[in-house]
Amino acid sequence: MKQTFYERIGESVYREVLPNGLQVCVVPKPEHAKKYAFFATRYGGMDTRFCLDGKWLDTPAGIAHYLEHKMFDTKEGNALQELAKNGAEPNAFTSNAMTGYYFDSTEHFEENLEILLSFVSIPYFTEESVAKEQGIIGQEIRMIEDNPDWQLYTRMMQALYQKSTARTSIAGTVESISHITAETLYDCHKAFYTPSNMILTVVGNVDPVHVADLARRILPREGGPAIPRDYGQEPAQVAAKETRMAMEVSAPQFLTAYKCAPAADGEDYLRTAVLGDMACDILLGDSSHLYQRLYEEGVINTSFGGAFEMMPGVAYLYAGGDSKDARRAAAEIQREAERLAAEGIDEDYYQRVRRASFGSNLRGLNSFENIAVTLTEGYFHGYDPFRFPQVFDSITKEDVAAFLRRNLTAERAVLSEIVPREN
Repeated sequence: MKQTFYERIGESVYREVLPNGLQVCVVPKPEHAKKYAFFATRYGGMDTRFCLDGKWLDTPAGIAHYLEHKMFDTKEGNALQELAKNGAEPNAFTSNAMTGYYFDSTEHFEENLEILLSFVSIPYFTEESVAKEQGIIGQEIRMIEDNPDWQLYTRMMQALYQKSTARTSIAGTVESISHITAETLYDCHKAFYTPSNMILTVVGNVDPVHVADLARRILPREGGPAIPRDYGQEPAQVAAKETRMAMEVSAPQFLTAYKCAPAADGEDYLRTAVLGDMACDILLGDSSHLYQRLYEEGVINTSFGGAFEMMPGVAYLYAGGDSKDARRAAAEIQREAERLAAEGIDEDYYQRVRRASFGSNLRGLNSFENIAVTLTEGYFHGYDPFRFPQVFDSITKEDVAAFLRRNLTAERAVLSEIVPREN
C-alpha cells in the first residue's frame, strides 16, 4: 500500500486500489481502542436515471434510500443484528450522491468487517420483503412531509432547480416508492454496488495491509463498468422566485437561497467548497455585521444560520431561520452580499473567519466518522481532502468577494417560507 504523510495536519493515509477497482483507504490511529469502518458507493438520491447494459433506465425517486434499507436483509436473517451481537454499532445513510454503511467497535473488528463487506456486496430481496418495506418507508415519508423544516428546504430546492434531480427528495414520495420492485433493486445494485464504484475506509488501530487483504478475499474479484448518469440539463435560471406554505407552526420560518455555479470534479471542487464555506461565514456568521444588525433589530433570532452545499452538477448557498419579516431578511442578505462584493472585506475580519474555518477543518480530524466520510467524498469527486491547508493558502479575501459578486445576485435568488396556518 502507498503511504502518504500530511505534515501540516500530522496524519498518515495508506491507499491501494485492488484489482477489482475498489479503493481502500486506512488511517492508522494506534493510540485508540476504537476502530471505524465505512463502506460506500457513489450512488445516491440523485442517481435515478442511468445506463445499464446499453439501456437507459428511469428508476423511481427514493430508490437509493430504499435499497439502503433492504441491504441489511440476508438469507440468514439481518446483518444489523449480527453486527450488534458482535459488539459493533452499525448504521447506514443515503445522501444525494452516496450511500454509506458503517460500524465502530473495539472488539471482533475483523469479523465485523467481513460481515459488512459481505452483506453490502451480496443482495437478497424477495417481492414479499420489498412490499413490506414499502409500508415502513411510506410511513417515514408521511412523517417527514409533516415536518416544517423538511417542507421549507424541499420547496427551496424545487424553487432553485428546474430539471436537476437535486430537486427530488432522497426518500422519494409514497407514490414513487410504490413502483419499486425486487427486480429494480437488483438492477440498481448491479449498476452501483460494484467494487470499482466503491471505497472502503478504515480508521483506527488496524494493520492497513491486513484490511486490504481481507477486502480482496471477501469481495468480488472483478469490478463493473462505469455507469453513465443523467442528472438533467439544468438551465441557469431558477424555477420559481418564491414559494410559500401554511402549516401548523408557532412562528414564520424562511430560507433564502442562491443558485451558484457548480464546480468540476478535481482540486477545483475542494477549492470551491472551502471558498463557499468561507463566503457563507463572512456574510452570515454570528460575528458578521449582518447578523449582529438583524439580530439587534429583531429581524432574526438565534435560529438563523446558513450553509454552502455542493452536489453533482449543482451548488447553492442558503440561509434562514425564524423571522416575522422574511422578505426584509432576504433583502438585507442580498444588500450585504452586494456591499461586500463592491467594497471588499475588512482584512482583520477576513483573517478571523479564515482562522476559525481552518480550525474547524482541523477539529474534524478528531472524529473517525468525519475522517472516513471526508476521504470518501474526496475520492468520489477526484480530490485529496487532506490537502485543505494548501487550499486555504491559495484563497484570498478578493477571491471571496469575487465569489459573492458572481453567485449572490438577485437573479439567482429564491425565497421559501412556512407561515402559521390561520384558524
